Amino acid sequence: MIDFQKSFIEELTKEINQDNKAAVKELIKDLYPADIAELFTLLSLDETLYVYRVLEGEDAADALMELDEDERAKILDRLSSEEIATTFIDNMDTDDAVDLMRELDEDQKEDILSHIADVEQAGEIIDLLKYDEDTAGGFMSTEMIVINENWSMPKCVEEMRAQAEELNEIYYIYVVDDQERLRGVLPIKKVITNPSVAKVKHVMKKDPISVRDNEPIEEAINVIEKYDLVAVPVVDEIDRLLGIITVDDVVDKMRDIHERDYQLASGITQDIETTDNIVRQTAARLPWLLIGMAGGIGNSVILGGYEHIFASNPTLPLFIPLIGGTGGNVGIQSSAIIVQGLANNTIKEGSLWSLVTKEIAVSLINASIISLVVFVYNYFYLKDMIVMASVSISLFSVVMFASIFGTFVPLMLERLKLDPARATGPFITISNDLIGMFIYMLVTSMLTSYFLP
Repeated sequence: MIDFQKSFIEELTKEINQDNKAAVKELIKDLYPADIAELFTLLSLDETLYVYRVLEGEDAADALMELDEDERAKILDRLSSEEIATTFIDNMDTDDAVDLMRELDEDQKEDILSHIADVEQAGEIIDLLKYDEDTAGGFMSTEMIVINENWSMPKCVEEMRAQAEELNEIYYIYVVDDQERLRGVLPIKKVITNPSVAKVKHVMKKDPISVRDNEPIEEAINVIEKYDLVAVPVVDEIDRLLGIITVDDVVDKMRDIHERDYQLASGITQDIETTDNIVRQTAARLPWLLIGMAGGIGNSVILGGYEHIFASNPTLPLFIPLIGGTGGNVGIQSSAIIVQGLANNTIKEGSLWSLVTKEIAVSLINASIISLVVFVYNYFYLKDMIVMASVSISLFSVVMFASIFGTFVPLMLERLKLDPARATGPFITISNDLIGMFIYMLVTSMLTSYFLP
């Protein structure tokens, strides 16, 4: 990452204002696309547009895709459909082109497609736009090297050279049959060590790992992570090779997923950035705050019904934060582990009982230790039998409940086809606060009536 000096920015803006394209080009020629995108945040919109028009095609396209969606929209709004097509789309891989097109309205999409010189590329973009953006098909690129299993190695090398001319990166060499069905992968080592083999199907690696075009993108991410791949092929229902999903795109998607899950767990209902306006940020954050407020009111109602107990023993309210906080922490821990397991696909249908049993065992140990520590503290410092018993019993019960509740809620949401990440945030905390207070008051009431009839 480059830390742009003030002198560099001043020199760049001076050359822009003087319309010195050669000087601007010289200043930015050694910058990576990500650095150029960062540079744009330090320039005005007009200055940014000027730099874009100076950049070479691929550099301009790569820098554009490095920008946040909101920043990218500001630039696209100032460009004609023809400029977008010739400056950006023509110089992008199909997956990036499709991502960009998804951000535009339907009329603009049609206008841009009409200005794409390469009809084949335009057709591929149209085909990919038909996929849901969260599926493997909507995320794949069609740029790859494909050879036929019946070709000789010399013919394969010739075809590979021709196809490589159109590619920026080569990940794998995919082998298909006469019906375009994926049959294998040809390792580069085999190309070098078998230069004259009659048919590549004799030396290819058969039955490669692949994903279906209609599967969720998370499945492709899991496959790439599990098998340490740099790219995974995408096939249709009859195994015809359609495209590939590369690890660099997966990293971007994983970051987006983690950011979304973190925001959901924090009680933010929409994907927001620090640059979003006040209205959008308020709309994303207010719903769970209102729900939390309702939970707080519910707590006050529960506590209000036991005023007589607090009046007889003023020490009891001191432990309300302990009960509520411990329940919330335990619930979030349990649900976070389950959500993580669901995300990386390590929780299987047959392992649920084992998982629940393990969670109950862990909860028993934690609940016993926590309640014992509090009991010892109260024994030496308060010496109040009702407080000692009610706080320890309540803590034990709350920890057990919160752990089991935090385990089952994300599993239930997953079964209902809802995002389980929602379970790790305020929902767990608010629920455990309410149930925790109810348990504390119930135990205290029973003990008080028993010891103080």
